[in-house]
Amino acid sequence: MSSRRLLVLPDDSAIAVPEAIEKASRSLRVKMFAFSDPVLLEAVIGARRRGVKVQAILNAARRDGEEQNGDARSALVRDGVEVRDGNPAFALTHEKSMVVDDETAFVQSFNWTLKNLTETRDYAVVTSRPREVREIVEGFEADWHRQRFSPGEGSRLVWSPGARDRIAELIDDARHSLFLQNERYQDPLIIERLVRAAMRGVKIRVMARPPQTLKIGKLVEAVSGLRILDDIGIKVHGLKRYKLHGKMLLADGVAAIVGSTNLTPGSLDDRRELSIVVREGTVVERLHDVVQEDWESSYRLDLSEKGLLADLKDRVEAAAKLGIRDDREHDERAA
Repeated sequence: MSSRRLLVLPDDSAIAVPEAIEKASRSLRVKMFAFSDPVLLEAVIGARRRGVKVQAILNAARRDGEEQNGDARSALVRDGVEVRDGNPAFALTHEKSMVVDDETAFVQSFNWTLKNLTETRDYAVVTSRPREVREIVEGFEADWHRQRFSPGEGSRLVWSPGARDRIAELIDDARHSLFLQNERYQDPLIIERLVRAAMRGVKIRVMARPPQTLKIGKLVEAVSGLRILDDIGIKVHGLKRYKLHGKMLLADGVAAIVGSTNLTPGSLDDRRELSIVVREGTVVERLHDVVQEDWESSYRLDLSEKGLLADLKDRVEAAAKLGIRDDREHDERAA
């Protein structure tokens, strides 16, 4: 019987992932942005050693050109795992997915790193629906063979490049409430849709990474997007219990998008990403319970100039990048 279930990290622990790998008897396909966790590395190698056909697509380098996944690639290849770099048609392969025996697929927001598996708020939707599993396999094979891939109409999967319209549609359809968890809010069209939703009376709660945690190259656009939302009265909070890495949008408590997609132009236009639309009661109900609990234990991000100065007190260059100055120091110099 086909089904879906939600995996919430770190609450559930990541044990479901190596357990699924250990059950593989025929094939295992892994597509991953960052892969370094030793437990999962050993599980994948163990599958190959017992005769499972294992293929892995790993992102080759980060946006700044830094080589990525070299150690994992070497260890996998040494044990006979077929490994290829992400499809060069995309700026990055940011997708995080796994398919076991062409029967079960994991659509994840988390990387296979110790930090994401144990410290960050992250999600995976595990599906055994044949159509969804088949489509993820087709996307994998297309990237493996460097071919074009176009999902069919009516797909519940959300692929990038090209995810913007699907995410905007879910926001546009919301009538009562929107919960969002994402590291950064930078895409102008998505921000516009959130503003319009707020103007028609939708209650919007946004959870984001605090500015102090962002790299300087991502700071200006990320803070600008958050300040626009804050200025029109949308509540913007940071998490207290965990670092935020998950990418989740929940509309009216009945429909959600979960996966690897950030709300940035790069993620929506240039990278290979994969998310999934879910409407099942049990999955959406649990997701609602988790984000509601996260919201209740969150704190409001102070996006005023005073608040940003306090948040970035140890990052003078970052504050300057935002065009923010400490008026007290300016007044002292003027005197």
